[in-house]
Amino acid sequence: MSTRTYDAVLVDIDGTLLNEQGSIQPRTRTALRAAEASGVRVMLSTGRSTISTRPVLAELGLETPALVFNGAGLWCPKERRMLEEQVLSNRTLQRSLRFGADRDLLTVLMTADAKFASPPKNALEEEALTGLHDLVIVPRERLDAEFVMRVTYYSEMHTSSQALMDDVVAAVDQPVYLTHFPLNALATHRGSRANCLDLHPPCNGKAEAVRILHERYGISADRIVAIGDASNDIPMFEAAGLAVAMQSGMPDAIAAADRVIGDNDSTALAELIEELFL
Repeated sequence: MSTRTYDAVLVDIDGTLLNEQGSIQPRTRTALRAAEASGVRVMLSTGRSTISTRPVLAELGLETPALVFNGAGLWCPKERRMLEEQVLSNRTLQRSLRFGADRDLLTVLMTADAKFASPPKNALEEEALTGLHDLVIVPRERLDAEFVMRVTYYSEMHTSSQALMDDVVAAVDQPVYLTHFPLNALATHRGSRANCLDLHPPCNGKAEAVRILHERYGISADRIVAIGDASNDIPMFEAAGLAVAMQSGMPDAIAAADRVIGDNDSTALAELIEELFL
């Protein structure tokens, strides 16, 4: 009989699983694979798109579906398809597109398997798009798609990501789930002056992962560990039995955690997995 206290772990990708160079520490990879082999449900829980998450899943060789788009989607690596997919309503999408056009903001649309962006106007906007896999630039008047799971804005005109969010809330005025952050919070954009906001269909953010683990695998919230570094991790921190923040994380994420470990450039994540599950 297992003497483990926890049966599942939710792992954020950027700033947590990946180091500052965008790589997974070999010891972390080994620990996560060993945990899954021992019967632990190892689930990635990320704000990334499906397209950007698939290579990480492939490197780890995980079989548990990954929560993507900050809770709006669930991608299964075994079946190679979305198991859950929340999409924006036509009204929300049109208001969102109008908001970006009225303020002339760099705007990105994402579906489960495609990404489209308005043309960047300057070097700052070109840099903001760095790292977005399989992105297609289209004229703003053609920036539209079916089954949109996210609209992202990049802004230099707003003084903070909170100011950008306040503007979006007032203008779009529809049920949505929003996450926002200064773009320089990401390791790949440390020098950026842009603020970023992701607009998703209504959902419970990364707390959806806790629901999914219960519904699909019968794992109760108190037996789930959530590990992350940013404000979008807070919903799963609040829902899981143990919330763990990276030392290099955002202050609000650290404040919401039960425990803080080393930074994402260390072996702290591997050591935690070994301690709790191996």
